[in-house]
Amino acid sequence: MAKLMCLCFIILTIAVAMSVDECEGDRQAMIKECAKYQQWPANPKLDPSEACCAVWQKANIPCLCAGVTKEKEKIYCMEKVAYVANFCKKPDLIS
Repeated sequence: MAKLMCLCFIILTIAVAMSVDECEGDRQAMIKECAKYQQWPANPKLDPSEACCAVWQKANIPCLCAGVTKEKEKIYCMEKVAYVANFCKKPDLIS
């Protein structure tokens, strides 16, 4: 359940974060390649691009999760975030 919660908040960390930190590159890559697949509304769910999946495979998920805010939750649909993570077969998030 903790992994799902983290997964649900990943996209939230990428949207607005402007400070420079160790995972800024991951945030920016997620914004560029994946945002359109993970934003509200919940439907339709679109299969993400290969570029988006490549970002998911390389991203430091715990680092991204650390920057989650309620404001970011309003931007990104956690159901879609989970869909994209599953589609991209992120190894450490899928049990």
